[in-house]
Amino acid sequence: MCKDSSGKYFVFSTGVGLEIRTSPDRVAFTFVGLVWPNGASWTDPFTLTSNGALWVPDCYYANGLYYAASSFGSQNVRDISDVKGTNRSDFFKSAIFYATSSTGLPGSFTNHGLVTSTSSSNNYNVNGSKWYLSLGSFWTGIKVESVSPSTGLSTSSVTSIAQRTASGGAIEASVIYKHGSFYYLFTSWDLCCQGTSSTYNIRVGRSTSRTSLIGVLSPTSGFVDQAGVALTSGGGTLVLGTHGSVCVLRNDYYTSLGSFLGINRLDFSSGWPAVV
Repeated sequence: MCKDSSGKYFVFSTGVGLEIRTSPDRVAFTFVGLVWPNGASWTDPFTLTSNGALWVPDCYYANGLYYAASSFGSQNVRDISDVKGTNRSDFFKSAIFYATSSTGLPGSFTNHGLVTSTSSSNNYNVNGSKWYLSLGSFWTGIKVESVSPSTGLSTSSVTSIAQRTASGGAIEASVIYKHGSFYYLFTSWDLCCQGTSSTYNIRVGRSTSRTSLIGVLSPTSGFVDQAGVALTSGGGTLVLGTHGSVCVLRNDYYTSLGSFLGINRLDFSSGWPAVV
């Protein structure tokens, strides 16, 4: 979710063409259309289909421009036998592209190309003038790389900053947020998209050093949880998990009535984020 200079909020969501919703107050959102109403053919080599679903877009508003980064992956095709003429190495691959718009409205975005990509051979918002992109591979941990502020494209190699040691390594949907003197790394663990059987939960670690974002230069420069366990060693303090009738709350949650967008305030007064 991002907010423009007029105070309007934008939410971009998973789906064919990437859905756009806007709100004046973060409460009532209106569907306004698609980022790519005519499809995004440049993603076809990664989705292995024509105009396939595009995943978990993120947005950022700066200097009058809306930046949207989206991930696309071929693993949404569950059975490789469904994809004719495709070998296994081509099948398991994902990519992140990015686009900009001066209005954030449907059909107004310009694709600026591939930021980074991975295949089966790969295991894997900060202040200041440098930009960084964090990405989650689900099975092999959270990575980070530098990107150019002028092009939005990668300028560094990929570095690991968080890794699960249980549950098949299920960790994704990373967000890095600076508050006070700390950089906080939020991640989502376990399984989403299973309705009320979902087990998604939010975890966090923090670091006082921005070197954590560009490569762990020493064991003390990385993210740790509240117990002092490094996030690269399976650490992660629970921020929000299953509770009551709500099974998931991240940017979405599931109840017996369906799936919903959820927004909660965080209290950092203790030095660690707590849901208000």
